[in-house]
Amino acid sequence: MQSCGVCHHHSDPEQRRLYEIGRDARWLLRHHPDPAPLPGWLLLDALRHLGGPLEFTAQEAAEWGRVVQHGSQLVQQLSGCERVYAIAFGEGARHLHLHLIPRFAADPDTEAWRVADLYRAVAQGRAAAADPAAVAALVERGRPLWSHLRSQS
Repeated sequence: MQSCGVCHHHSDPEQRRLYEIGRDARWLLRHHPDPAPLPGWLLLDALRHLGGPLEFTAQEAAEWGRVVQHGSQLVQQLSGCERVYAIAFGEGARHLHLHLIPRFAADPDTEAWRVADLYRAVAQGRAAAADPAAVAALVERGRPLWSHLRSQS
């Protein structure tokens, strides 16, 4: 869909170069684009345009748990976080994109709904975004790790 921001990220060569960690026939994993709230804040997208799990094919439904687990494992490996939050609303872009957010016990800004306040503060320029160089390094480290995780399925 031409007006879908998520579809745009999937097809834009520069976005793919900067943020895409990996894709297969149905799923795409990418880093949150700049300004990213945190290094390691990843997005797991359905490759085809769909609004959410209500629209899954049987194959997508069967794969969903495993691909979310792999994405969460990668967030933890790359960031060293203790937990990974998985959040999807689909109002900003009605294309399934699951936010996989690192939760650090020592950082209260990553706690529960406070992470949404951090997201808004970064988007509004009231808080510093993740360093783009740190994001780029994380994406590069993540690509072979993601391939390895997905090959284990």
